[in-house]
Amino acid sequence: MAKKQKIEHSELSGEFTDDDVTVLVDISRPAGTNGDWKLEVVTQDEDLIEWEEGFATDREAFDEFLATVEREGIRTFLEDTDPSIH
Repeated sequence: MAKKQKIEHSELSGEFTDDDVTVLVDISRPAGTNGDWKLEVVTQDEDLIEWEEGFATDREAFDEFLATVEREGIRTFLEDTDPSIH
C-alpha cells in the first residue's frame, strides 16, 4: 500500500473575507520538497476551485488569488459556471 504524501501548507493559507463572502484559501505543496505551490479556494458551499498551474512561491500564489479577487470580485468563486479551474 502506497503511503500518502504529506502536505506542507503555507502560512498565507486561511480564511479570506470580502464583500460579506468568506472563502478558504489553501496554498500547499508536498512536504520536504521545493516543488511548486498549489492554489485552491474552497467556498462556503464547499465548491473547490483549483488553479491549473503551480507557483514558484507561496507569495506568488497568494498574490494571484488577490489579483483574481481584485479583477473579478470574490463572488466569481460563487458563480454557477464551471468553478473548478482557474
